[in-house]
Order: sequence, then structure tokens, then C-alpha cells
Amino acid sequence: MTGTAKRARARRLVLHLVCLAVGALIVVPVWFGVLGGFKDNGQLSTNPLGWPDPWVPGNYTGILTTGVFWRQLGNSVLIAVSGTLLMVGAAALAAFVFARFAFRGRETLFTLFAVGLMFPFAVAILPLFVLLRGMGLLDNPLGVILPQAAFGLPITIIILRQFFRTIPGEVEEAAILDGCTPFGFFWRVLLPMARPALATVSVLAIVTSWNNFMLPLVVFTDQSWWTLPVGVQAFQGQYADDTARVLAYVVLSMLPALGFYAIAERQLVGGLAGSVKG
Repeated sequence: MTGTAKRARARRLVLHLVCLAVGALIVVPVWFGVLGGFKDNGQLSTNPLGWPDPWVPGNYTGILTTGVFWRQLGNSVLIAVSGTLLMVGAAALAAFVFARFAFRGRETLFTLFAVGLMFPFAVAILPLFVLLRGMGLLDNPLGVILPQAAFGLPITIIILRQFFRTIPGEVEEAAILDGCTPFGFFWRVLLPMARPALATVSVLAIVTSWNNFMLPLVVFTDQSWWTLPVGVQAFQGQYADDTARVLAYVVLSMLPALGFYAIAERQLVGGLAGSVKG
């Protein structure tokens, strides 16, 4: 075996070891949480990573039979889906303008959107709370949906603009010759061709919304509007001495997002690869 082949083999070995280490850092906590939900607190102390003996499914079934969990799940789905539709729709229109039209100040305006990526959400929480209170949007799902959509616009516009620019100009010219207006080209041609990119930004938006904790905590004082992240914190405070039940609640809260991400993973990777390539 030549020296070059040995070095290549060593690099692959190191890469595999790094991947295994990173995978272990992700899998072990999830494994601990899932199995921990099937244990009692005594088993968690004596056998934290092993199989439950005996199995205690009551931690999961007790949560699933309560209306609180399902109400919080419904709130999270409502906010995530509504915010994603609003954000992707607005971002697609803006990205279309930035990608397909030339006008004075276009790059400056686009840079302003890009600067939004560097604006930390925590800095805006106080003025945002005052603004929402003045608009009467506290304890209103719009008080979470609208800010989430606004803060998600920069990255969404950047991804979609890059993808829209990869569509050949000849396609647009042919559509115009066939009688399409600019909006007709956007609706009938560009959006169908951009399905991978739209799927990518939609997945990112839904997962981000699902994990959002601070904004719902600030906006919702009415417990009937709490989302799952806020519900997890409240549940942890209520059952602070019952770690197994808390783990079961956390796992059940993660499952919808994990399932959705697993289904949409191929679209997510393909869309990001296409936008970077373009």
C-alpha cells in the first residue's frame, strides 16, 4: 500500500470516528430520554442507560390521556403551520423581485434583509412585547405568528433568491412570449420549479417554530394558548420530583418535529445543496 493510500485511509478512519462521536452525542441523550420515560425514578438512579425492568408505560399513557398535552400540541401545530405559510409566501415574493428584476438600490435593500441574520432575537424581545401590547396581540396567536414570520424572512429570502436565480432566463422569456405576466411566470412556472427550495425553507421554519420558547412565553399568559416548549417548562416545574414523567413529556413533545424532519430530510438536503450550488 502506497503512502498516499495510507494517508487517505487514515483520513477516512478519522472522519468515521468523528462521525461516530458526534452521532453518540446526539443518540445517547435521546436514548436516555426515551427509555427513561419507561422507568420509575428508582431505575433512573440505578440504571440510567439500561433497559427498563420493569417497564412503566404509565408515564407516557398518563400524558397522552390528558387534554393539556393535546391542546398544547394543537397550538404548536397552528402557530408553526400558519407562520410558515405566511413567511414562505412573503419571502417567495420578495426573493422573486430580488432575483428577476433589476432596479436601483436592489442590492442595498437585499443587504438590509441579510443584516437581519445578525440581529439577535433576545435583543428585540422587550420592544416587541411593548409593540404587541399596544396592538392588542398579547394572548393572541398572531402575536407569535407575525414576529416569527418576520424574523424568519432574512434566511428564507436568501435561500429562495439564490434558487430563483438559477432558473434560466430563457424559461422566463418563453413564458412571456406565451402570454404570461411577471406574476403569472412566478405563480405558474417559478414556484413549481422551486419546490425543493420551498420545501427546505418550510422545514426550517416549522422546526424553528416548534422549538421556539421565548416568544410564546412572553406573549401568552393564558395557559390555554401555551405551546409545547412552554408546556414542558410548566410540566417540569409541576413534577420536579418525578424525573421519569418529565422525560416522557419531553420525548412526546419532540416526536412530531422529529417525525416531520425525518420525512422531509431528503427535500431539506436537496434544497440546501441546490441553493449553494446556484
